[in-house]
Amino acid sequence: MAYYNTGKRGEKKDDESAGNRYANPDRSVALQKARIFNDTPINVSKCIPVATEILYMLNQGEQLTAKEATNFFFAITKLFQSPNPTLRRLVFLGIKELCSVAEDVLIVTSSLMKDMTGKEESFRAPAIRALCRIVDPSMLQSIERYMKQAIVDKSPSVASAALYSSLQLARGPGIEIVKRWGNEIQEATNSDNPMVQYHALGLLYLIRKSDRSAVNKLIAKFTTGRYLKSPLAVCLLIQIVAKIIQEESTLGITTASHFDFLETCLRHKNEMVVYEGAHALVNLRHSTGRDLGPAISVLQLFCSSAKPTIRYTAVRTLSQVAMTHPAAVTACNMDLENLITDSNRSIATLAITTLLKTGNESNVDRLMKQITSFMSDISDEFKVVVVQAVKALCLKFPKKHSLMMTYLATMLREEGGYEFKKALVDTLITIVEDNVDAKETGLTHLCEFIEDCEHVNLAVRILALLGREGPKTRHPSKYIRYIYNRVILENASVRAAAVTAMAKFGAFNEELRPNIMVLLKRCMMDQDDEVRDRATYYFYVLDSHQAALYNQFILTPLQVSIVSLERALQTYLTTPAEEPFDLRSVPIAAESLTVEEKRPRSEAREERAQAGGGGGGAKDSAKATTLLDSYVEQFKNIPQIAALGPLFKSSAPIQLTESETEYVVTCIKHTFAQDIVFQFDCINTLNDQILENVFVNVESQDPAFVINGTIHCPKLECNVKGTTYTRICLPKDDSGATGTFGCTLKFLVKDCDPATGEVDSEEGYEDEYVLEDIEVTLADHMQRTIVPNFGSAWEEFGEENENTGTYALNQYKKLQDAVDNFVTFFGMQPLDRTEKVPDDKNSHLLVMSGVFRGNFNVLVRCKFILAENGVAMQLQVRSDDPDINQAIIESM
Repeated sequence: MAYYNTGKRGEKKDDESAGNRYANPDRSVALQKARIFNDTPINVSKCIPVATEILYMLNQGEQLTAKEATNFFFAITKLFQSPNPTLRRLVFLGIKELCSVAEDVLIVTSSLMKDMTGKEESFRAPAIRALCRIVDPSMLQSIERYMKQAIVDKSPSVASAALYSSLQLARGPGIEIVKRWGNEIQEATNSDNPMVQYHALGLLYLIRKSDRSAVNKLIAKFTTGRYLKSPLAVCLLIQIVAKIIQEESTLGITTASHFDFLETCLRHKNEMVVYEGAHALVNLRHSTGRDLGPAISVLQLFCSSAKPTIRYTAVRTLSQVAMTHPAAVTACNMDLENLITDSNRSIATLAITTLLKTGNESNVDRLMKQITSFMSDISDEFKVVVVQAVKALCLKFPKKHSLMMTYLATMLREEGGYEFKKALVDTLITIVEDNVDAKETGLTHLCEFIEDCEHVNLAVRILALLGREGPKTRHPSKYIRYIYNRVILENASVRAAAVTAMAKFGAFNEELRPNIMVLLKRCMMDQDDEVRDRATYYFYVLDSHQAALYNQFILTPLQVSIVSLERALQTYLTTPAEEPFDLRSVPIAAESLTVEEKRPRSEAREERAQAGGGGGGAKDSAKATTLLDSYVEQFKNIPQIAALGPLFKSSAPIQLTESETEYVVTCIKHTFAQDIVFQFDCINTLNDQILENVFVNVESQDPAFVINGTIHCPKLECNVKGTTYTRICLPKDDSGATGTFGCTLKFLVKDCDPATGEVDSEEGYEDEYVLEDIEVTLADHMQRTIVPNFGSAWEEFGEENENTGTYALNQYKKLQDAVDNFVTFFGMQPLDRTEKVPDDKNSHLLVMSGVFRGNFNVLVRCKFILAENGVAMQLQVRSDDPDINQAIIESM
């Protein structure tokens, strides 16, 4: 010990300040140092730092070449000559780190087996772990006897290492051999050591999980009696039982003993087990508020625990439960209020956000007062969480918008970082968009905020909102001052957004138009090119005095896919063409596949409205890959589909089978100008079969639909997705554009070896599998579009382009249900928030816009009236083509 403790006590601080001696190592120098491993005799005091440095370097992510790894591997194996325990453990670590990169690693098998079966206790467990990392399935039989002995070894460290290593082997190709060790694994579950029992139970479940009856026997054995003494093993058993309950619920099976076991765990003497039981109960998929009672009571007791970790887990779980069952958590409100003043800010934040989720309209005022005193003591990170909870409360109690908006506006004026300010702006924008009564108040608060806003992104977003919502208010002129101030005082990005917002006021309000044109004329002298170009463009559009141009070039945002637009323009420029470029050939923007889709609806919409407008920075202006773009790219490599022309719309995946069946098939409907293509994604879940020449036979009772070709999937291996396509020519008459198609999966079956996947015989047999029917609906021919000024666009079509129909909808007893179903049925974009029916209303007007296949603009007005025997509806349709009007009317 004297060798390691040569410094004085006062030097400890200096040693700590010296930093990490292995930080920023030089790879070539470190590998050169490894030559010391070849010295005879081995110098332990010099080899330990060298081995530690190289292993630290690998642990930090440094990659060695195969040659470097092999050289170091053989060098470190020479250290087996030393009996030093520390050096030997470094050797084991080195073997595990290098076994996946170095070559000929099996050469150390005999040395590892010697340590594994030797008398040195400290060598046995790490030797087992290292050996199981380097062996392949063919060698497992040679060490099987030793592994069985190690699993039941009296030493807990050896038994635990053997069980854990077996667990890793069972997750790979060695599962069949590990299954033969069932008796030893069963015996290990009786161990008094908590970790051995935990690992044994985990391995036992892994090798039996594919056999439902075996799993049920395992659960029955360990849930009755007191076999499990390890709290870790009991927690694992709780997770297994909870998983079985979820699986059985999908099959309509309920086992009372499983629920009884979970409730019994709530009375366990170990807090970890009690929490795991409560967590499992509250996360069961089909739990009701009544079923959660015992678990909620336990979590309520945990809220008053002296341990911060217990309080945190309890409040965090209650916060999650409050999202789905707020009424069940209401009983804990007093305990949660006591935690608002907790010294741990994480606990306090979770407590206040949970209270906001469970609060009712009568105590909102008191909660908001508590939040006000609470917010000054927490960081921005926690403030964002609280603001998000306030946002949910605003949507839950819209009548309390005045109180909450005042609070949010106060927060906006206080100090805070970008993320905090962004959360506040998001919340205010959501309230403005979803609550008509709060619109003007919210816009005023946001106008005051941008007077001193230092964040360009937020200023651009608010200006976009003002341009969209401001012209529709009772007194739109009061917002012009705030917008024009941005033209005078801000940078080019914000000025460009302000010019666009002003132009929208001029296009929407005839009284303001002359004044707006004067302001735009001043902006035509701006120093920035973008601002000047925008101002000039908008000025001359407004000067045309044509409402159609206002709608098309100012009010309606660009709604095509930007990626597809760029691709279409590049193709047009590189391919000789006599006709001018047609924007209608570009697909309309579809939903995003990126993180963009998770943003608030309002944020995504206004950024699209500001497309091309600066201010967002490089990150905000980056192209988002859309679902439609990915399909367009996919079809470029399939000539039969690429020849059909531009892709109009793609549906969401439709399940044609249950997810537990032997063949899992989903369908995506791709609509083109004159055709529809069914894309069938197929998965074969049977490991003893390979399917060849796979296709779906599609049939229609309507002769107007012509099945015009199928692209087969040549081979379908186990759990590897394969795709087959079927093309259907649509009827020439748009009124017959809906129908139902029967589907049968057909294929050639060849038996194969489950382990290797090799085919037993080249001879197969034909087989088929009946799938669910596919429905082609009106929504498959319609793409959503936004029309900011519906009234003006409606008048442009005129009454001569209108078709009407009146319908009795007795199946609906609520207006909101009828509105929701018709929004889905038409597949069009609801406008002016008419998709929401105000409370206590007996009539409602729903307006929608869209583009029908072939790029025909369509507008729809649905007047709903609630009667005693159901809902009555008057439907009005206007479009570019009377045949499309008739098709929509007949689809009803």
